[in-house]
Amino acid sequence: MQKSNYLTYLKLICVAVFWGGTFIAGHVVATQLPHMIAAAGRFLVACVLLLLLAWRMEGGLPKLNRQQIHATFSLGATGIFLYNICFFAALERMPAGRSALFVALNPIVTALALAALFGERLGFKKWLGIAIAFVGAAIVITRGELMSAAHDISASLGSGELFMLTAVCAWAAYTIIGRHALKGLSPIAATTYASLWGLLLLTCGALFQLPQLDRSHLTLPVLAAIAYLGVFGTVIGFVWYYEGVKKIGPARTAVFNNLVPVFGIAFSAVFLGEPILASMVIGGLLVIGGVSLTNR
Repeated sequence: MQKSNYLTYLKLICVAVFWGGTFIAGHVVATQLPHMIAAAGRFLVACVLLLLLAWRMEGGLPKLNRQQIHATFSLGATGIFLYNICFFAALERMPAGRSALFVALNPIVTALALAALFGERLGFKKWLGIAIAFVGAAIVITRGELMSAAHDISASLGSGELFMLTAVCAWAAYTIIGRHALKGLSPIAATTYASLWGLLLLTCGALFQLPQLDRSHLTLPVLAAIAYLGVFGTVIGFVWYYEGVKKIGPARTAVFNNLVPVFGIAFSAVFLGEPILASMVIGGLLVIGGVSLTNR
């Protein structure tokens, strides 16, 4: 492993910590605000910081060519707009820890899409690691009742779970598109443009939800949660995630998403008092094992 990759891996672990925390912050926001308004608030904070960061570090944003416009719009539509709608909808309907567990499916969807669309070969060890991580995720999602879930999948998958599965697919698309969007663009520029497109789409939707907004719900904890989502869950998280995609590739970067549910479960137990089941511990260990094997 190259020495420069160690810092990349450390950053991706920090991203997993930040994104594990987004399920706690998202739960706080989703139960108080309409989803598109909440998501628009998150990316309003993020876009302001990203624009300042782009100006300070790179002298502003570069002019996009037609291919880059299409690519960054696709990033905004998938990883910002669609993902966040499903993210907040899921957190309104199911526990934060359980929602976070579905993130472990990201490398499965990403790897299959890369293999099907681009013919990318991952190798036996990587596929084995992904398979182990998937089994771990399945154990946690079904609460250890794999056979019961096989006979009655509705017992494990409700509307909240379906929203998170859609979010997983949206994020897989975001990860793959990111490889192409990064051509000629720095991680900061690509993230900023994607966030601006996403904010535009979310703002259009948020306008229709304004009549549903109860201003009394804009409390300090809710505003702090939105700030966390914007700063750590978006600005720092997205930029470092992009760096990972660029340096070690989308498939290996996506595997670190398996750590998000581990942190999500721990934070949910500490901050929201959600129970930690034996199936979560067993499944979480399998997920970590799968991540380690895939990145050897």
